[in-house]
Amino acid sequence: MENLKDVQSLPDHRRIEIDKVGIKGIRYPISVLDRKKGIQYTVAEINMYVDLPHHFKGTHMSRFVEILNEFRHEIHIKKIICILQEMRKRLAAKVAHLEMAFPFFIEKKAPVSQAQGLMEYQCKIYGSLGDEMRDLVLEVHVPIMTLCPCSKEISSFGAHNQRGVVKVKVRFKKFIWIEELVEIVEKCGSSPVYPLLKRTDEKFVTEWAYEHPMFVEDVVREVCRRLLDHPEITWFTVEAENYESIHAHNAYAFIERHKS
Repeated sequence: MENLKDVQSLPDHRRIEIDKVGIKGIRYPISVLDRKKGIQYTVAEINMYVDLPHHFKGTHMSRFVEILNEFRHEIHIKKIICILQEMRKRLAAKVAHLEMAFPFFIEKKAPVSQAQGLMEYQCKIYGSLGDEMRDLVLEVHVPIMTLCPCSKEISSFGAHNQRGVVKVKVRFKKFIWIEELVEIVEKCGSSPVYPLLKRTDEKFVTEWAYEHPMFVEDVVREVCRRLLDHPEITWFTVEAENYESIHAHNAYAFIERHKS
């Protein structure tokens, strides 16, 4: 091993720093904090990057995986900063970045029959750490149902409706539950989406949505209003996209807010 040349550490003559270098798309088991059960185990797709000074030819890719292995039983949102600190230390970096995308499951009951099923929500965690920078962002994708207010108003009977998705990103002071963000969003559509519905539930959901028509503009405004009222949240973006059922395009709306 002593005779093997460390090519990555050789000097580079071009004098160009690299902002992000690392590994992408590694799938790894992680634990996620679950408000009801304490811990939920899932599998994440992980990206890990550091900056590279101009005088190094390359970074040591294997060290990223070594760090994951060392934190294998403690990969969750409260350990992100610790992982980033270790990345900076082991790779002699000024700045480290970590991205994790994973499915999160919540047990959900149908509105009338109370039939239970597991609902999947796609989530992401973004973390960055430097000498004067520490950033943590949580992103949650929440499917909803929307019924068109215009269609309801102009039609003699019925109204077109569709499934959509709301994507929320938040920065926060200390901690926020994934479940909290899901609950906020699901109150802002015409109806939540359920993993299991019986006939009585279908009747309820259809009629409930008809009585609560929402444009994408309505959805993002309602989510925005609730996020502004949340004491833990310091910054957020909210975007809604409806997968239109009678149009050849999707409807979209977006809001970003910084809270003082």
